[in-house]
Amino acid sequence: MKAFMDQNFLLQTETAQKLYHESAKHLPIIDYHCHLNPREVAEDHRFRSITELWLGGDHYKWRALRTNGVDERYITGDASDWEKFQKWAETVPYCMRNPIYHWTHLELRTAFGIQKLLNPETAREIYDECNEKLQQPGFSARGLMQHYNVEVVCTTDDPADTLEYHRQTRESGFVVKMLPTWRPDKAMAIEDPVAYRQYVERLSESANTEIRTYDDLLLALQTRHDFFASLGCRLSDHGLTEFYADDFTYNEIETIFSNVMDGHTPDSVELGKFRSALLLEFGRQDARAGWTQQYHYGPIRNNNSKMMRLLGPDTGYDSIGTVDTAASMARFLDKLCAEDNLAQTILYCINPSDNEMLATMIGNFQEGPVPGKIQFGSGWWFNDQKDGMERQMNALSLLGLLSRFVGMLTDSRSFLSYPRHEYFRRTLCNMLGNDVENGELPVEEMSRISRIVQDICYYNAKNYFRF
Repeated sequence: MKAFMDQNFLLQTETAQKLYHESAKHLPIIDYHCHLNPREVAEDHRFRSITELWLGGDHYKWRALRTNGVDERYITGDASDWEKFQKWAETVPYCMRNPIYHWTHLELRTAFGIQKLLNPETAREIYDECNEKLQQPGFSARGLMQHYNVEVVCTTDDPADTLEYHRQTRESGFVVKMLPTWRPDKAMAIEDPVAYRQYVERLSESANTEIRTYDDLLLALQTRHDFFASLGCRLSDHGLTEFYADDFTYNEIETIFSNVMDGHTPDSVELGKFRSALLLEFGRQDARAGWTQQYHYGPIRNNNSKMMRLLGPDTGYDSIGTVDTAASMARFLDKLCAEDNLAQTILYCINPSDNEMLATMIGNFQEGPVPGKIQFGSGWWFNDQKDGMERQMNALSLLGLLSRFVGMLTDSRSFLSYPRHEYFRRTLCNMLGNDVENGELPVEEMSRISRIVQDICYYNAKNYFRF
């Protein structure tokens, strides 16, 4: 019987262990998609308690707490930090076989050196020890990033954002490079004309230009795109329910924009045409700038209307969707490819039933000189756990080139999420190590296999994004 989470955690064979400890373990982290708060990095935020650091915005933990019958007061409400932590400690033993159980103890061990299991009996001791360590210099926001050997982080930012904290961080000389990522979803959100007009006004102020027409909108977005580039932005990101590739005319889009600004609520046809037009423009902007475009698609969000009213979005009420968007995705990519405007692209699905579709879709648009120009992104959201990672990498291996994969990211708001990279690296090394020991990969090629591990864990991303 193996000890729980020992040094060879998830590594089932000697070859897997050798690959991880010698090839993957010590590589820096490139976290090319996350939702960290740039202000906390710029100001080197100090956390008042482990509760703020650990539970403050973690939807995974919130969902587990609710499922365990914990009252919302102890999750997002006004309970004290200790009370919230205590409820989490009571919930953790019920999380066995959920990846949260592994992540919880991996984070305690790698950040705080705590080997004990978290449960009601150990809660107070662990709470006090974590809080004591959080007062030490190395446990600030920046300290944690350096502790985990982070080299680059790319945050997720709206075109109207000032990026003042990115500039501040860069000018401070902080060793970790923090770059913005262009996330223009709100520019497409015309379904609510009142909210959309308010957003356009904010965008207008940021771009220092008046927005009255669709052309004005495109000019303002290009102005901000250029500004993001000036601060080192290399990536865009789009959160979509599905892809849009409807036929449209310029006059139709101009009219739709004008009507929305006048308060008209668009119908489904108008929504599809407008989103199709703007999504193409975003792709062209990225191609001209030499950026990589990312598309996260498929979730159905804010399903609990009562809690949406109480707490707002991004509070743990989202699910895996079942939308069929393969045909529209292909049309969208083909339109950009046909006009030589298809930038480097990463596609992420939230529904694992799309794995094989995406693994074949990317092969339709690969072209040199960039290896793996079109990427099947790592297991995302509900899939960034051992089974989801294996399913994504198996599909990519069978239908593409795993060796050109740009690897893992945290997609997180937490400074304690970096062990997800370790979890991924262990899973990758276990897969390849098992293949070697099963005679499915040649032991004579171990040096090449070791290099593939290093590439997926670090070098592919470094070269692909030109960091």
